[in-house]
Order: sequence, then C-alpha cells, then structure tokens
Amino acid sequence: MLTILGFAMIATFLVLIMLKKMSPIAALVLIPALFCVFVGKGAKLGDYVIDGVTSLAPTAAMLMFAIVYFGVMIDVGLFDPIVRGILKFCKADPLRIVVGTAVLAAIVSLDGDGSTTFMITVSAMYPLYKRLKMSLVVMTGVAAMANGVMNTLPWGGPTARAATALKLDASDIFVPMIPALAMGLLFVFALAYVLGRRERKRLGVLTLDEVLVEEKETETVLVGAGSGSGSGKDAKRTGRSGGSGGSTDADLPEDEDDGLQGLDPNRPTLRPKLYWFNALLTVALLTAMIMEWLPIPVLFLLGAALALTVNFPHMPDQKARLGAHAENVLNVSGMVFAAAVFTGVLQGTGMVGSMAEWLVDNIPDGMGPHMAFVTGVLSIPLTYFMSNDGFYFGILPVLAEAGQAHGVSSLEIARASLIGQPLHMSSPLVPAVYVLVGMAKVEFGDHTRFVVKWAALTSLVVLGAGILFGII
Repeated sequence: MLTILGFAMIATFLVLIMLKKMSPIAALVLIPALFCVFVGKGAKLGDYVIDGVTSLAPTAAMLMFAIVYFGVMIDVGLFDPIVRGILKFCKADPLRIVVGTAVLAAIVSLDGDGSTTFMITVSAMYPLYKRLKMSLVVMTGVAAMANGVMNTLPWGGPTARAATALKLDASDIFVPMIPALAMGLLFVFALAYVLGRRERKRLGVLTLDEVLVEEKETETVLVGAGSGSGSGKDAKRTGRSGGSGGSTDADLPEDEDDGLQGLDPNRPTLRPKLYWFNALLTVALLTAMIMEWLPIPVLFLLGAALALTVNFPHMPDQKARLGAHAENVLNVSGMVFAAAVFTGVLQGTGMVGSMAEWLVDNIPDGMGPHMAFVTGVLSIPLTYFMSNDGFYFGILPVLAEAGQAHGVSSLEIARASLIGQPLHMSSPLVPAVYVLVGMAKVEFGDHTRFVVKWAALTSLVVLGAGILFGII
C-alpha cells in the first residue's frame, strides 16, 4: 500500500505542476500533507516536516549565502571576462547562443555547485535570450543537462556519496567513467546545436541593428527571412527561417559587441580595482569547499560577509546589494523549505523505502549478472524521485549487495549509479533547479515538460557509452 501511495503522490505532484494547476511551493506542501493523511499518519505530519526542515536547513542556508556571494561577484564584474568571451562567440546567432549556454554551464560547473553554475549562466545569457525572443526553457534545459553531467565530478556530490556508501575510493569510481561522461557531455553539446538550429530556423540570424531597432519600436515578434523591421534603417536578417536552406553567421562590427552584452559593462557596482582580490577570494572559497576545511554553509556565510564588506564598505550600498538579490534568496529558500515537507513525508512514512524495496524485489533473477546495467537504468528514475542521499545511502547498498551475489563488483555498481545525474539535476527535490527557473523566470512545469525527455536520453547515452567502453 505504501508503494502505491508513494508513486501516486509523486505522480500527482508532477501532473499538477506540469499542468500548472498548482504552484510548485503549494504542491510541495499540500500534496504530501494530504497523502500523509491517506497513509494514516496525519498525526505525525508535524514531526515529519520538522525532520525534513532540519535535514535541509544547511542546504537552505548554503543557497541563501551562495546567492548573495555570487550575486555580489557578478555585480562587481568577476565573471565579465568569461561572459565576454562567450558572448563574442555567440554574437546574435541563436545557434551559437544555445551552444554557448551549454559551454558556459559546463565550464562553471567545474566548481561542483549547481546553484553557482545556474546563477552565472542565467545572469550572462538571459539578456540575450530575452532580447532575441528565444525560448527560455531551451536555456534552462541545456544548462541543467550540462550541469548534470558535470555534477559527477568527485567534489560534486554523487561520486563522493557512492564512495562513502560502498566504502570505495572516489577516484576509482570516477576516473574510469570519464570516457562515458565525456560522451554524455558531447551529446549535450550536440543537442544544444540541434536546439540552436531549431531556434535559428524559427527566428533567423540577426544583425545587431535589427535587434535594437525592433526592441525600441514595437517589440515585434521576430520572423523569418525577407521581413524588414519597418524602421527605414539598415536592419538586415542574414538567416532563413523556412525551407531547407542553411544560414550564415552574422558578423557584428567590433564596436557593436557591447549592444548585446549579457552584463552591463558600465554598471555602477563594478569594482575593477578589486578584481584580483575577488578572484583570489573566490579561489580560496572554492578550495576550502573542495578540501572540506569548513562546512559549506559556513564558508559561504563568511565569504558573503567578507565580499560585501570589502566591495561595498558603506552600509547603504550593502543594503542595496542585499535588496537586489533578496527576491532570488526568498524564492529559493522558500522552495527548499517547501521541498522539506515533501521529502520529510516521503521518508517519514516509509514510502521511499517501500518503493525501493518493491523495485529491487521485482528485478528478474535472470538480470542478476547484469546488475550494473540494472543499477544504471534504475538510477534514472530513482535519483529523479528522491534525493541523492536517499538513493546513494538507502538504495545503492542494496543494489551492490544483490550485484555481489551474482559476481558483479561494487565498483561497477557505483559507476552505474552515476548514470541518472543529468536527469537528477532537474528533479523537484534539487534546490538548485529553483535557482535556475527562478532567475530565468521560467515556470517549473514548463522546464520539466521540456527537459525530462532530453535529460533521460542523455543519461541513456552515458549508459550506452559505459557499456560500449566496458566500464559498466
């Protein structure tokens, strides 16, 4: 019964948010509360919620101060050189912009923190997508998938959890997986290219003059080749929106690049004289995070306080910066605490354990020698429907034990457990995804509807590459 109710609760949540019948916060709170009553444990709802909030409070604190810290770093211009490089590559071509989104997200993901990746990527690329009227769910989907593949880095979380749960060395798990993960990342870049071509076909490749003229005049929706802007100025579209013909890149003159800057190069918050201080502070913060010198929430709390104090020594300026990022902080922290209700009920009522046992028990005996493959397949839905902690510490040891009974090593099982991460990063139980959709002003349901199929396909590509290379 718990198994059925568990799957029903998850399905109800996903359907309601994808159909936009409820907001994610309301669905994360009300649906588990209702199902807790159905299970017959309504009297314990308070305990479950408090347990969930307690377990996620450090994550919420980390995200709150990470948003402030990286928001300040974006304000003062730390990431402007990277952003300028990406934007010079992108120009006004939708294809290049989507590919640039994937590349930027992959590069920034090297720090191992999804929230950081999404804040920097969206801050850089959002103005381009809005100004060219491109699909914002393409941006969120591509960024989430690129980050999902890179999230398997040993300091990203899943690999460390797998190593801890099975008492293995993280490098023994990760290093052999590099070829398969590289194929997954290449697939994300290829998918970005395909989605970019689709956007280019829909919108065409624009010159900067056309973008700025249309924006100033009537906010006219961009259409295909042959349609002028009606401004009387030299606004020329170099792509084609119909037919099977190709498109050519629009080369912007050197002095026009700033017109499509994702970050205002003249904003008053820039601190060029403090650039190297901010760079060294960020490197020190990330080093301390990787080396685990202090808990991550403490590191970001200290980093945010130091960054604000040095860059904005006057109290009104500090208040202004905090106010500028308050909306993102409130949205994300509110979503995290709402998710705590969902996870608290799932775990407290025993629905997670019951669903996992049902899945493991229903693995056919003939699949025993192929438990690594089974683990890879199961990791795709399981890491989407539950937290990484729940999967790696609750389910993975059971799968590893079943594999050992059939001669499959724990290392193979651990490597296979990383397969589901491209989809996991868009799970409603991952706090960072709310940073992504919140900053991009995208409905969570729209993001889910778009990304699930592509992220699942990316996971299957990694799984197929792992089997092909003999890793799994």
